[in-house]
Amino acid sequence: MDFDTNNTMPKREAITFSATGSEYFRIWIVNLLLSIVTLGIYSAWAKVRRNRYFYSSTHLAGSSFEYHGNAMAILKGRIAAVVLIGGYNIALRVSPIVGLLMFVLLAAILPWLIWKSLQFKLYNTSYRGIRFGFGGSAKEAYKYFLWLPILNTFTLGLMTPFLHQRLKRFQHTQSRFGTSQFSFDASVGSFYKTYLLFFAILVGGLVALFFFIVGGVVGSFLTTPGDKTKIGGFLIGMGLMYLWAFTVLPLFLTMIQNLIWNHTRLQQHQFQSQLTWGRTTFIMLTNLLGVVVTLGLFAPFAHVRWLKYRLEATSMLVHGSLDEFVAATGQQVSATGEGMADLLDFDLSM
Repeated sequence: MDFDTNNTMPKREAITFSATGSEYFRIWIVNLLLSIVTLGIYSAWAKVRRNRYFYSSTHLAGSSFEYHGNAMAILKGRIAAVVLIGGYNIALRVSPIVGLLMFVLLAAILPWLIWKSLQFKLYNTSYRGIRFGFGGSAKEAYKYFLWLPILNTFTLGLMTPFLHQRLKRFQHTQSRFGTSQFSFDASVGSFYKTYLLFFAILVGGLVALFFFIVGGVVGSFLTTPGDKTKIGGFLIGMGLMYLWAFTVLPLFLTMIQNLIWNHTRLQQHQFQSQLTWGRTTFIMLTNLLGVVVTLGLFAPFAHVRWLKYRLEATSMLVHGSLDEFVAATGQQVSATGEGMADLLDFDLSM
């Protein structure tokens, strides 16, 4: 379907992120201290402060996003989560059978909680005064977050790319901005290609390193069997294998984000992601080094660096005028009169 009725070239609107590590560090350290002093109760308010800062620092076409989450609703969700998890641990101590029944209960509730969490997060996000939203149904949530994952276990994980594609399709196609729906057209085959390419590069590199290390160590022992320094060389080689595995992980993250957002639209407006493997690897490795060296104090700086790169690598190809699109969407929402839903929020990542 041709959305560009005026035959004009789309305008690229880049996402910018103005948050800084030093500003977020001040928010982070206060949130951490107050959460400790209040035995975790303040963590709900800490999340609201953090999200408001990050959302207001994210800009598209000259306007920023806003976060409207209610700390009390978040606290209720966290209390419910603590009760459920605590009940499971107590049940497991009482009896393995009771623990199993509690586990089944948790598994039965989890898809509904994820569905409500998605609704909460999107409804409490707005852009230019217009709220986002998430539809779907509880039936679909159970299909994608319970039945398909269970089926995937019986395939020894071979369905993972299929499951991933279905989850992202559900998440994106059920999301909306005002009354305008997002769409997602990445195929199952493209997910399998991404997973297989990652697996081939990971295993190929590990096999090459393994034979190189083993061959070098065995050869050196044959020539100088009394040299104990060869053990050190072997350990260094094993370390290189772990380093390779960690270096290839950013490749997968890069390919997946690019795949997902390059196949996502908001009506006629196309998203585009341009993450690169080299930059992603550099940021992840230096962030890890910084966190380790500073005993965790670099964590807020690392979070901002990674979030800034991911956001600013994403842009929107706008067909026509984004101002007209937003104005029209706002008028439609005003007519529908959507009410506020008292939803629980759970930190369950996709």
